Amino acid sequence: MTANQAGSGPDDLLSAADDYPLHQTPEPIAISGTDRNFYDRYFFCAQAPDGGRFLAAALGVYPQLDVMDAAFAWMEGGEQRSVFASRRLAGRRMDTAVGPVSVAVEVPLRRLRVRLAETGGLAADVVFEGRHPPVAEPRFSRRLGPRLLMDLTRMTQNVTADGEVACDGRVYRLSAWWGTRDRSWGIRPVGGADPQPPPVPPQFFWLWAPLNFPDHGLLFHRNDDALGRPWNRAMRLLDHATGSDTGLEDARAEVAWAPGTRRAAGAVLCGRHPDGGEVRARLVPGPVFLMHGLGYGHPRFGHGIWRGERDVAVERFEALAADPALPAHAHVQALVEAELQLPDGTTHAGRGVLEQLAIGPHAPSGFRELFDLA
Repeated sequence: MTANQAGSGPDDLLSAADDYPLHQTPEPIAISGTDRNFYDRYFFCAQAPDGGRFLAAALGVYPQLDVMDAAFAWMEGGEQRSVFASRRLAGRRMDTAVGPVSVAVEVPLRRLRVRLAETGGLAADVVFEGRHPPVAEPRFSRRLGPRLLMDLTRMTQNVTADGEVACDGRVYRLSAWWGTRDRSWGIRPVGGADPQPPPVPPQFFWLWAPLNFPDHGLLFHRNDDALGRPWNRAMRLLDHATGSDTGLEDARAEVAWAPGTRRAAGAVLCGRHPDGGEVRARLVPGPVFLMHGLGYGHPRFGHGIWRGERDVAVERFEALAADPALPAHAHVQALVEAELQLPDGTTHAGRGVLEQLAIGPHAPSGFRELFDLA
């Protein structure tokens, strides 16, 4: 009998995690409140110095759905290749391995390792090392009428990625590739569709831009409502030489949308430094990674979807040829060249990603319907 079958007793819910002093409720760690949408997730991405290659990985835990799933993706030449894996959780939350994909915390808050055993011609062993301590973002809480749609905490950390990725026998050595990793946990829609959604048209506007520079980092995100009012936003400037982490005020984004799409042709991020002056980052988008390559919104490999006791699948996708006018291709991370301008007038060249998801109206962008285009 498994831990989640009817009739399970308290002993069946105990796991290795319960031997660590981590409890914050009277329940075994296998139990995470009562909301079916509770999740706990790792995310990683990194790109070559010239932006010609990109890797991303994720691993998610869904205690109420009895699922752990993971994905690893590699993009080169406009083609995405993904490995998707899923297994029954069975209370084993600290066993962060799903089929061929595993995540290991080597030094908490500093160094993590992602491995992919050879699957469909892909294999990887990559270490992600923090360039600064993780930054806790403002808590994301959002209701849809009376229903709690999102309530989560996320921490973000720019990293260097070192190791190797093998693709069809060719081995790529990664040496201090810039990237970003995050950890988030709480409530957001996962698994199958809610069978009783409120009759409210969907609307979600999201920009996320973690940027790396030689001596600095910039973290930006913004969630807006239909009128363009931000319900969650933050912008932080990180100085790696001094170790300072400065919150910037009045964080905003000026986005030029590519005609016939909901994708940015360019963007400028702005924030006011507490000491006076403005911090600006000008972004020039390049190749686009479609986030369904990690399961986000994927019709088959979506997060928390039950796929049996164990399932592993491989997918190839021509990202370069994907029609940007289709809603299924709306959630993307564009690899960007970035120029950072500081209040002292100095400029710094770097790279990062601009994640974009715009569904429904957004008045400042001129969007009025579910998926009308620029």
